[in-house]
Amino acid sequence: MEKNEKIPHINLDYFEDLTGDIKNGEKGDVDEVGKRIQQLREERGISIDDLSNLTGFDVARLEKIESGQEKPQLGTVMKLSKALDSAVGRLVSGMGTKLYSITRKNERKQVTRSSSATSKKNVYSYMSLAPEVQGRHMEALIVQLEKSEEKDLSVHNGEEFIFVLEGIVNLTIGTESYDLDPGDSAYYLSTTSHFITAKTDKATILAVLYE
Repeated sequence: MEKNEKIPHINLDYFEDLTGDIKNGEKGDVDEVGKRIQQLREERGISIDDLSNLTGFDVARLEKIESGQEKPQLGTVMKLSKALDSAVGRLVSGMGTKLYSITRKNERKQVTRSSSATSKKNVYSYMSLAPEVQGRHMEALIVQLEKSEEKDLSVHNGEEFIFVLEGIVNLTIGTESYDLDPGDSAYYLSTTSHFITAKTDKATILAVLYE
């Protein structure tokens, strides 16, 4: 009997109710990341010029991020967290106050949307699965990717794991490019240049970031 290569190796019905559209938050929600960056920078006594020197991001861009005019991608947030000597989770979804977190489906924290640095086109939206844990070094997210022709390659410290839930994802690692179907996964060091986008109009992944 011939093997049908089109049959996925996991039961995708399990994920049918897990994902769904990630709604854009209220204006205050999507601006919070920039506000957290500004607050942390000021707490550390770091000027915006100093932050520019530490990260390589120009001052004008940092001002747009802090004011909420630009929605930073996760790689950008990780670079900023490193420069500010802070856990990335504090910038993504807040500090947290608990030793552990149980997150029910209807309790996921809508976090933000992220846009391209050049065209400002929305490239993905994400929600945090464990924002309450204090001092965490991993950030678990459900990410809804949108199709993007722009390859805004990211390089930063840390490690990343992604698992495709819905749609088809295109992942670029260094000079290689891979199409990932539902059930496929990838683990890579974030110090290798990488870029991820939906190959279909939209795709949904589970992403775990470790710094």
